[in-house]
Amino acid sequence: MNALAQLGMVSELPSNIQVSSNPSSHDEERKDYFVEKDGMKFAGTHLLVDLWEARNLDDPAQIDRILCEAAVTAGATILHSHFHHFSPNGGVSGVVVLAESHISIHTWPERNFAAVDIFMCGACDPNLAIPVMQRLFQAERVEVDEQRRGRVA
Repeated sequence: MNALAQLGMVSELPSNIQVSSNPSSHDEERKDYFVEKDGMKFAGTHLLVDLWEARNLDDPAQIDRILCEAAVTAGATILHSHFHHFSPNGGVSGVVVLAESHISIHTWPERNFAAVDIFMCGACDPNLAIPVMQRLFQAERVEVDEQRRGRVA
């Protein structure tokens, strides 16, 4: 645990996890946030986005701001964000936790590369987040791999 704390990967803050004292009483209120699209039902869309020849990969505050903007543009609800700045290369790793899942990023400024992971369920459209990120990172090449997670057979 100490090694994780030294890397800034352990939060000093207490958890805000809330547990219902009587989960069965809420069964009637529960919504199904699975998505139905093209005749398929699934948990959500998971995008793996590779940004090549990218810029602005070493400023955690700026990356936090743009990923939060991307989340809102996609229709998501932000719960929390946390970013860590590595040295000596200046890379950034972080996550925006969403009610609808997450957006995470890992950057390699020395390679002009960023790997972004966007997973969203419900009515969100994670594809809308990409142009917002492109505005900051100005990547010359963007590769996107889309997966439908939790497909119902």
